[in-house]
Amino acid sequence: MRGLFAMVLVAILCTQMPVVQASQSDVIVTVDSSSLRFSPSEVTVQEGQAVRFVWSGQALNHNAVADDGLFDSGEPQRDVDYRFVFEQGTAGEHTFVCEPHESVGMVGLVIVEPAPVIEIEEVEESQDTPSVSFLASLILVSLAAVFRSSSEE
Repeated sequence: MRGLFAMVLVAILCTQMPVVQASQSDVIVTVDSSSLRFSPSEVTVQEGQAVRFVWSGQALNHNAVADDGLFDSGEPQRDVDYRFVFEQGTAGEHTFVCEPHESVGMVGLVIVEPAPVIEIEEVEESQDTPSVSFLASLILVSLAAVFRSSSEE
């Protein structure tokens, strides 16, 4: 049993595990009913990040529509939960309005910054050095042989 535990432990240690990057959280924009304004009226996000336009139980209907046509939460409503992801290539400033209340200044701005560039270094593998997976396989076969011989005794 200890041999099996050792084999599993070595296999886990020798396996390259991928790193999962946590996604950035959404930025929330709501409605300030008392002054007919978006709150906050200006937000900054990175490409790949989302903005959620959320309001409920409003006395008046609202929506959020980008001047450049990039996003549109739909027809004005009292209850809205609209999410838009700013994909790569959308960097820049995007003014948005509440169509029924644009004339009274219900305007906002989303500033989208370019996504950070992640440089990946290429590692040149030497022809003389066996790869990690080969070494891991060799270790596992050796451990299996030791485990088998110890269980036969």
